[in-house]
Amino acid sequence: MALTRTLLVVLAGDAGSRLESLTARRAKPALPYGGTHRLIDFTLSHAANSGISDVWVVEQHHPLSVTEHLAGGRPWDLDRTRGGLLVLGPEPGEPVAGTADALWRRAGAIRAHEPEVVLLAPASAVYRMDFTDVVARHLSAGAALTMVTTRRDGDLPLRGVVQVQEGRVTDYASRPEHPRGDLVATGVVAFDPAALLAGLEDVRSARGADGLGDLGDHLLPAMVGRGAAVEQRHQGYWAEVGTVEEYWKVHMDLLDRPPFDLDDPAWPVTTRVRRHGAARVPGAGHVEDALLGPGALVEGTVRRSVLGAGVRVAAGAEVVDSVLLDDVRVGPGAVVRRSVVDEGARVRGRAEVGGAAEGDRVALVAAHAVVHPRKRVPAGGRYPE
Repeated sequence: MALTRTLLVVLAGDAGSRLESLTARRAKPALPYGGTHRLIDFTLSHAANSGISDVWVVEQHHPLSVTEHLAGGRPWDLDRTRGGLLVLGPEPGEPVAGTADALWRRAGAIRAHEPEVVLLAPASAVYRMDFTDVVARHLSAGAALTMVTTRRDGDLPLRGVVQVQEGRVTDYASRPEHPRGDLVATGVVAFDPAALLAGLEDVRSARGADGLGDLGDHLLPAMVGRGAAVEQRHQGYWAEVGTVEEYWKVHMDLLDRPPFDLDDPAWPVTTRVRRHGAARVPGAGHVEDALLGPGALVEGTVRRSVLGAGVRVAAGAEVVDSVLLDDVRVGPGAVVRRSVVDEGARVRGRAEVGGAAEGDRVALVAAHAVVHPRKRVPAGGRYPE
């Protein structure tokens, strides 16, 4: 079990601007995943499974979309009298200035909490990790900073590239134009609390009140440069979700090569449960290699796709290589291929969305948009434009 004085801070403030309309009205951590879950469920579930009971969620952009899903921490057994889940939204008038800035603004609360370890984790990655191992590595090394790293497989974005020698992190470069190697930081980081707070204050003193930015801008490079960082290597699946293409791909991975079992009784990924009936495939409905969310109804054809709760695919319609979020409607004779269709959208009869060729860019239909009959949204298209 994790140490009782481990404080997990979940960084749920990413604007997700490269996800385009998917994050126009919701925070990136609140994006649906797999027809049943949300991206933030991974980190919160790993906390619960690792025995961490003190969890702070730091919100910035569209905080209500995250807060509503958290339900006070109940799905992860974090609705406790002592400790449990604490949601830290932006203060009135507080600028959105990056993750390091958000931590500095909570420095007093961190100090008062008196944790033995401050563990930071992202809220929009798909992965499985025992945080107990990270904490144990951090304490045994006596380090100021422990960075969890993984090998980039060609698809993973370059958030931060690290160099390691004999278990110590010797260099950290945030979003380098010419990366040196394929070892990247995952964003899971363990800090000695005193070192974290001192480092934040040093950056603020050197760069001014508006200069803290994100952790990778100044704080992490400075601490690594002082020789204060060690590495913990993550060997399993890790997928960041930063673009529409990445969002589509994590769903295709779930169909092609499931990285883990979301319902593993030894390590469940828990979510807020909403009331829906079972999915149905009546009559001539046909489904191949797909995931259907609760309440979905398929009267047409669905292949290699993920359908969210309450999705309806009418008779004669075809959905292939696509992700349809909650309550989408696909009308008779409509075709949706290689696309992401946001919640509540309507693809009317005989409309066509997306391209059929492998390698085509993913098409995107915005939430509650109506794609009219006979309308053609091309591969890589955006609707509305």
